[in-house]
Amino acid sequence: MTMTEDRRDLSDRRRKQGRFTQLPFTAVLLVVAVAALRIFQYHWREGTALIGAALLLAAVLRAVLPAAGAGLLAIRGKVVDIVTFTALAAAVLFVALTIIGGPFGSS
Repeated sequence: MTMTEDRRDLSDRRRKQGRFTQLPFTAVLLVVAVAALRIFQYHWREGTALIGAALLLAAVLRAVLPAAGAGLLAIRGKVVDIVTFTALAAAVLFVALTIIGGPFGSS
């Protein structure tokens, strides 16, 4: 095997690995996009709750997947990521479920 063939083989492996590496992050972003749509439609509680759900989804995916498969969800250590995502989800859900009234109404 020549050096060029080794490089091609390595680049082929990277290309195959990288194809689905960001799929978990894409799933979380898809939920956030739906949440943004709901917020722009003046259903801000539903949208905010969906953002909290997206953070919980990120925590679950980070807990289940290895660091190589988590893609951009792997920011720090696994435990720190899970605790951070879960704490942020709890805070966002608390705000979404407890605020009453306000300038956006009670929808």
